Amino acid sequence: MSVFAKRLKEIRKLRGLSQEKLGTLAGIDEASASGRMNHYERGRHEPDFTMVERLAAVLKVPEAYFYAKEDELAQLLRTWPLLKKAQRQTINEIVKDLLT
Repeated sequence: MSVFAKRLKEIRKLRGLSQEKLGTLAGIDEASASGRMNHYERGRHEPDFTMVERLAAVLKVPEAYFYAKEDELAQLLRTWPLLKKAQRQTINEIVKDLLT
């Protein structure tokens, strides 16, 4: 299973959406939404970046989430949009301090 397929299935389930619902919310025709999402989640096909942007918007994650190989990084990317600007700045400062 590709990283993309793994992340898509993981976040879709976490958000409580069916494949069909996610597909329709991302702008895919209702008749083919479930099938296309199934193909993406099985790694048979990978969407173009425009579709990745739409999926990310529906699932409220950055596009990079779908390509993060490490689970810890994926978790950080998944939670990043939930943080306030000041919290993000604090995290960036901590990381900067750790690297110096």
